[in-house]
Amino acid sequence: MSDDDMDDMMYDDDQEEEEEEDDEPGIENEYYEAKTMIEEDVDAAIEGFEKVVEMEEEKGEWGFKALKRLVKLYFQKDNRKKTIESFKKFMEYTKNAVSANPSEKGLNSVLDVVGAGKDLSLTEEIYSVALASLKKFNNERVWFRTNLKFGKLLYDNNEFNKLAKVLKELRASCQTESGEDDQKKGSQLVDIYALEIQMYTETKNNKILKEIYHKALEIKSAIPHPRIMGIIRECGGKMHMREKEWEKAYTDFFEAFKSYDEAGSPRRIACLKYHVLANMLMLSEINPFDSTEAKPYKNDPEITAMTGLIGAYERSDIKAFEKIIHDNKKTLLDDAFVKDYIDDLMRNIRTQVLVKILKPYTKIKIPFLSSELNITSPEVEELLVGLILDNKVQGKIDQINQLLELDSSKSNAFWKYRAVDKWAQQLGSLHGAVMGRLH
Repeated sequence: MSDDDMDDMMYDDDQEEEEEEDDEPGIENEYYEAKTMIEEDVDAAIEGFEKVVEMEEEKGEWGFKALKRLVKLYFQKDNRKKTIESFKKFMEYTKNAVSANPSEKGLNSVLDVVGAGKDLSLTEEIYSVALASLKKFNNERVWFRTNLKFGKLLYDNNEFNKLAKVLKELRASCQTESGEDDQKKGSQLVDIYALEIQMYTETKNNKILKEIYHKALEIKSAIPHPRIMGIIRECGGKMHMREKEWEKAYTDFFEAFKSYDEAGSPRRIACLKYHVLANMLMLSEINPFDSTEAKPYKNDPEITAMTGLIGAYERSDIKAFEKIIHDNKKTLLDDAFVKDYIDDLMRNIRTQVLVKILKPYTKIKIPFLSSELNITSPEVEELLVGLILDNKVQGKIDQINQLLELDSSKSNAFWKYRAVDKWAQQLGSLHGAVMGRLH
């Protein structure tokens, strides 16, 4: 977070504060006078806000606002002790000193400032105070939201053991007496599932991830926010990719892209890239940019490398494919997820080109194939062994003479059968999509 963003959170509370007439103009004047000192003399401002709290006989609006300022200012000065002391007083004011909406907004404002700092232990202590107070006040709604916010912060800091504990508390708050998930609390459950799915995606625990992913999609008692559905679908796509279920990943990434697009989230671009990636891995002949949703992004700077890969892939142009990857390292290889599947992509396109090269031959030298594919002879042999074991090529390798001997009639029959089978699968997918829309 930039210093400007931090300043915005520290000083832009005026957008939430309406100047109203007050029975105690002295307190009001003291508050605004302290506020004018923030940028010139922080210590003087702190002294003024402390005075506001002392002047107020009963907990009310001005004490609430002053304490909100004090927590942020003490935090800015790295005064841990005073930050915590002021926050404890502030939480007492959230109970009934102001109405529910400004109370929750004020709390989130403070948590955002503290959460943006580098001292995670202080942040955890502040959240602990907040959650304990909300529990004591029986404010279940704000307790849930605050704990969920804390969980997201722990996720962002890769504190997965602590996050697991928070998720356990959140799940317990949404269960029936028998220990089952309470489907009446569908909105809360979806939020919990989304955070759990993110955690298990990062820790690569596909077994539990799959279970929660299906639970999230089965909830019918709530309509999740598009951003939440985007998270669930994106993580689902990554789960399917790890299991090499390319077609399922292709569908999930497209659904994630649409959800993020609806929510206005920048994650839509990443998911569109992953959608294109899955498209190539599943050996699809459908251009993913033919859809009305994806077409407007075809020329986006983050996407042009993927459109180039699609073109080279369709032409079976290995050299162009490798050049695009080399020239777009930042867009492609800096994305750890895309990078993980570049080898699979290269294997796919090399296999595709290899099969085309082999078609007219009954015998062919492996060194020739090596030069055509721009890889070593042992790598060519590895590809050929894979094709032979999968019955995609009928032949045998003469390693001594570095020669491949082919039975081309059997190989051609396989590819004709594969083309018909693939056509039938695509028809089945189209039928399913049409029926889904009709229902």
